[in-house]
Amino acid sequence: MGLTICKKHEDKVTFSMAIGGYFELELNDGNEYHNSAIRLNSGRNAFEYILRAKGYSKVFLPYYVCDAMIQPIVKLGLSYQHYHINENLEPENDLPESEKDEAFVYVNYYGLKDPYINTLVIQRPNLIIDNAQAFFSRPIKAVDTFYSARKFFGVPDGAYLYTEAEYGGPLKEDYSIDRFTHLLRRIEYGAEEGYQNYTENESSFSDLQLKKMSNLTLRLLKNINYIEVARKRRENYLTLEEGLGHHNNIKLILTDTEVPMLYPFFTEVEGVRDYLIREKIFIPQFWVSVLNWTTKNSFEYKLAKKMIPLPIDQRYSSVDMKRVINLVEKFFTDR
Repeated sequence: MGLTICKKHEDKVTFSMAIGGYFELELNDGNEYHNSAIRLNSGRNAFEYILRAKGYSKVFLPYYVCDAMIQPIVKLGLSYQHYHINENLEPENDLPESEKDEAFVYVNYYGLKDPYINTLVIQRPNLIIDNAQAFFSRPIKAVDTFYSARKFFGVPDGAYLYTEAEYGGPLKEDYSIDRFTHLLRRIEYGAEEGYQNYTENESSFSDLQLKKMSNLTLRLLKNINYIEVARKRRENYLTLEEGLGHHNNIKLILTDTEVPMLYPFFTEVEGVRDYLIREKIFIPQFWVSVLNWTTKNSFEYKLAKKMIPLPIDQRYSSVDMKRVINLVEKFFTDR
């Protein structure tokens, strides 16, 4: 049996490479997609990293945003102000100018706003791009940008950050083994059996300390065929757009370089989400908290209430997408 020699380095216990003994999880040692970024343990902690490193006192962020983005702002005692977006998912024109110590956050919605971001960079100083829904979108030089890995892949946590700001002091490395249960239960028992573990894992991010990405998550992210993932997501998106675009009240253009997180299906017709869930097409509802801080006649309220994020990810084929299309068409025909 091989012997493992334990060494302590900067508050992390590391292990020299053992020879022999029991097998570990079989993973390829491939390449990361964001191999030049700062590796952290969650998207909201990447956001916190920026706020701390830049020393901002106030943050402008959209009404239509995950409430997880509020947590670092409140934690650091900063002030913040929401702004409205229009039907193109772009900020309204009546925005105040940002001061030197004020940040402006824009979400790359569904991974479909790359061209607009190139324009926004020129217009807004102190810009922070939330690419949690746009893992494959490349960062723009000197623009603070972060990504969340678990929004696109079967990993327990992990985030990437591009920034030129320096964070004060070294960060400890995280461990992810206790956030892995829902991924394994889904394989062994199915999605329904692992859902409770999934919700518990999501809740744990509320008090997750800012740390480096775990070695387990890093190894998993080195195991992904990113070219194939991007190809499948784009293909599935285009299949749904072709089949459901005539029912969709939101019109977003997929450029040749974008890789979407989902297909945003927006309809005023009630009941589509519940119908699809009954048919085992599991549809999340994004950002329910938006309903609490907007009015019923606002566009953001309607998005939070009625936008149906249809899955298009790498697990699914064109056959799966056609099933979704047929079910939606049946719903509209039968109602």
